[in-house]
Amino acid sequence: MIRDDYTIFVEGTADVCFISQLIGHIWNVSSAGNHIHQTGGYTNLIADTTKNTYINLMKRTTDDGGVNLVIFDADNDFNERRKTLLDWGRKNNVRFELFLLPDNKGNGELEDLLERIIFHQNKPVMDCWKGYEESLSHVFLPWKAGAPLTIPAKKTKIYAYLEVLLGPSNSEKKKSRSHTGSTTTQTTGTLTP
Repeated sequence: MIRDDYTIFVEGTADVCFISQLIGHIWNVSSAGNHIHQTGGYTNLIADTTKNTYINLMKRTTDDGGVNLVIFDADNDFNERRKTLLDWGRKNNVRFELFLLPDNKGNGELEDLLERIIFHQNKPVMDCWKGYEESLSHVFLPWKAGAPLTIPAKKTKIYAYLEVLLGPSNSEKKKSRSHTGSTTTQTTGTLTP
């Protein structure tokens, strides 16, 4: 059973969707999204112009006997991100548990975690994407003066993966881009609609 007195702070819409679905799946809770606050990124959490909003939410949760959980991307420097956030918490006298995606021990982001939990039978889709990235690295266009093409972001890869599996209709494809479509057992192997 999950406690009802918690507040989770995440970066973006995709994080809200994933964490809500994860909590719903594990604890059979349909209202998890009510406890999740999208910050727009760790820089917004700690910024002088916005931090008081989050400090007040965290202190209210703590004062009510609840637990704060910050779930952010580690990005390119796990140790630095962890230090920055924990120092911010101490400086502002707020208590929270911290989990840095993808695995709370190394660099990365939500999309790295999502790629790791893809249902094994769907791995060929991601193998195609690797081939696509490899092909792009060998394409040179004259108007780019020899500069390599930009490899699409990891988010693009995940959305393309979902779009391929969700179906051919425009409404099904829109689900993959809306951050509100359910992640199914067939796409990740872990979550249900």
